[in-house]
Amino acid sequence: MALIHLINARIVDGTAAEPTEPMCVIVEGDRIREVSSFAPPPGDATVIDLVGKTLMPGLIDCHVHIVAVSANLGENASLPDSLVATRSAKVQHEMLMRGFTTVRDVGGADHGQVVASDEGTVIGPRLIISGKALSQTGGHCDFRGRFNAGPNVFETRLGALGRLCDGVPEIRRAAREEIKAGATFVKIMANGGVASPTDPIHFLGFSREELLAVVEEAQDAGTYVSAHLYTDVAIRRAVECGVHSLEHCNLIQSETAAFAADRGAIAVPTLVTYDKLSEEAASLGMPPASLAKIDTVRLAGMESLDIMHKAGLPMAYGTDLLGAMHRHQSEEFVIRGRVLPSQEVIHSALGLAAKLCRWEGKIGVITPGAYADLIVVDGNPLADLSLLTGQGRHMPLIMKGGEIVKRDSAVG
Repeated sequence: MALIHLINARIVDGTAAEPTEPMCVIVEGDRIREVSSFAPPPGDATVIDLVGKTLMPGLIDCHVHIVAVSANLGENASLPDSLVATRSAKVQHEMLMRGFTTVRDVGGADHGQVVASDEGTVIGPRLIISGKALSQTGGHCDFRGRFNAGPNVFETRLGALGRLCDGVPEIRRAAREEIKAGATFVKIMANGGVASPTDPIHFLGFSREELLAVVEEAQDAGTYVSAHLYTDVAIRRAVECGVHSLEHCNLIQSETAAFAADRGAIAVPTLVTYDKLSEEAASLGMPPASLAKIDTVRLAGMESLDIMHKAGLPMAYGTDLLGAMHRHQSEEFVIRGRVLPSQEVIHSALGLAAKLCRWEGKIGVITPGAYADLIVVDGNPLADLSLLTGQGRHMPLIMKGGEIVKRDSAVG
């Protein structure tokens, strides 16, 4: 089994305000075997000297849509599965080259894509998926528009982010079907959304009875519910019903943030997507009805970070980018760094993200037994979060499961 010996590795993992002293890390196969202040290199090991650089666990993005290959999600669902799968493979590879070795897909990806990633057919991040997100008729996954009362014929396509279900029996069945098909958590649309045509932001998705039912189904399967949420009313109601993962949360208020923290929930803000939607969505084909909703949530985003931080509500890293805007995935670090300490921002994409993914101790850490998902950074990202941006420009080495997927000549 191949051995790699990393020396002079100053580690940043979001648990301290400064990098560690130089450490040695031994990688054996797909795992980290040893982390110590000094370890003589095994005789047959490949030695890589990281002097002057920073070693980090691979980054984790907790809110992506790898099948959102078009910014116009209604159009996206109408594309052939073969085209979506091929374009999605490119999206995934580019994520890995930015240092994201794990992503949590919250609507769209299927188990076949998980297998393709695991077996190396697609060279991209590890995938943790919800399958299709669940939406009510007229909700955030209903792209039929005002004048189409026919069946939602595209919801079985790979490019569809979600499926429609109405009433307690349907939402129970839909949750069970997604879990059977490989979902490791359940995603629901519990508020109106920007990209969908007939649901203003203030719309509440699903009744309380439906929310309680889907939470029960998830808990019975040993997992949890993630919900698309913007308004304070919707967030409060979702937490009361047992929803664990709170996506977006742009319009959250202090009392609800404290309530969610007390209930053990985790938020996943996605501020970068609203910045980029406001700049690029029109040119990328997003319809006017969606464009009109962007500022409703964009302008409150930075304040929401401060509110959740002060309330002690943990915030995992997420981006929610679509189509050509995926290239901005790493800029969420810089946006959050305007409000939050850099250590907390980095932790959001490492240890906290691993906790939300329920892969603690396996990813997001540099410790014996964890997957050897590692990135090397030129400089100290605790002092400059922009080192994590630039399409991996400042990452001369990226490793996933012990396999070096990028190595520049700058790494000895």
